[in-house]
Amino acid sequence: MPKRILQGTVTSDANAQTVTVLVERRFKHPLLQKTVRKSKKYRAHDENNTFKVGDTVRIIECAPKSKTKRWEVLEA
Repeated sequence: MPKRILQGTVTSDANAQTVTVLVERRFKHPLLQKTVRKSKKYRAHDENNTFKVGDTVRIIECAPKSKTKRWEVLEA
């Protein structure tokens, strides 16, 4: 099964080797036909603490690194 790759913006880099990434998706409402924006935050593993708040990054699914981390940063 292929691993999902998402793109988002780093909203927090306060923790060691971890960044919080806000991923926004857009879809058309099935009844109203209006474009709706939904967002979700993911915690991603950042090995060298290279990414800072405001950076646009791509994250990929991985095996669990901790209780909340199931993603790792792929590239900027």
